[in-house]
Amino acid sequence: MALFDPPGSLQGERLEDGFGRRFSYLRLSLTDRCNFRCTYCLPNGFVKQQGLPSELSSEEIYRAVAAFARLGLWKLRLTGGEPTVRHDFTEITRKLSEIEGIRRIAMTTNGYRLVQRASEWREAGVDAVNVSIDTLDPKAFASLTGHDRLADVVAGVDAALEAGFDTVKVNSVLLRDLERSGWDDILRFVETRNLSWRFIEFMRTNDNTAFHEQQATPGEIVRDRLLAAGWEPQSREIGAGPAVDYAHPAYRGRIGLIAPYSPGFCESCNRLRLSSRGRLHLCLFGTEGLDLRELLQRDDQQEELIARIVAAMPGKSRGHRLNEGDSGATPHLASIGG
Repeated sequence: MALFDPPGSLQGERLEDGFGRRFSYLRLSLTDRCNFRCTYCLPNGFVKQQGLPSELSSEEIYRAVAAFARLGLWKLRLTGGEPTVRHDFTEITRKLSEIEGIRRIAMTTNGYRLVQRASEWREAGVDAVNVSIDTLDPKAFASLTGHDRLADVVAGVDAALEAGFDTVKVNSVLLRDLERSGWDDILRFVETRNLSWRFIEFMRTNDNTAFHEQQATPGEIVRDRLLAAGWEPQSREIGAGPAVDYAHPAYRGRIGLIAPYSPGFCESCNRLRLSSRGRLHLCLFGTEGLDLRELLQRDDQQEELIARIVAAMPGKSRGHRLNEGDSGATPHLASIGG
């Protein structure tokens, strides 16, 4: 059995690129809209661009995911923007959970509705939830996101833990202004909660170049701090993302690190991305992507859709070029789901 084939997966053609990497993980952006105004992503809030096609319908989404499932992708992450601003989020999730071959559905959210909807989304088929919290300081949180809602978001994390998701994670972007801020608060947060708090190196996009130069902080600062305090790196699970988790016997939770600027980061890539408007992106920092939408209109287009996806794979590059200051065609992280 190949590394990324879970027990019981579909045994059809599997996606492989020109470097021998196999793909099990699809990040699906349901929308590029977001109701927060995070300084590193959408500092001016979501601005609708004229002339863009509409977001994928629930039927188009279902057909797309069904095709990827036939190609062996079994892990699905629903992202945005903020995916839950779609009024049909629960309906979409429930339908996707019924697709043969889809074994795990995760979601990434800013958490603004989580305290009210955690149980509903768990029942609809979401297995795992990631919540964005960059700081536990209420004033800094409000300044960073444009909303004084830290208490609601933290309550949403606790609601997710109570709802019985398989995993609950917190995503925190490493920013220079927050480098030393709240470290003890984060340690207390993970001490008693069964979750992973993951620090993510701030990635440059086409819209945040100046802010990135001011705020980018290397991940080794977190890594060295953890190792010095007795935290130990853990093995990655099959189908997992790029995070390295660290555990400590005195803490129930873990602390993770995602370091896209580190050497070899892309060598174990197992993910593809589909934008909210139907474009397949082989890399977060690649080209404008391949349009699949014309092949998402009818059920009888599945074979042609699968053939187009397979034909695109040789075009996947060995890795991104962030260290060269090249963010590809990505304007901001909300544009294709981060």
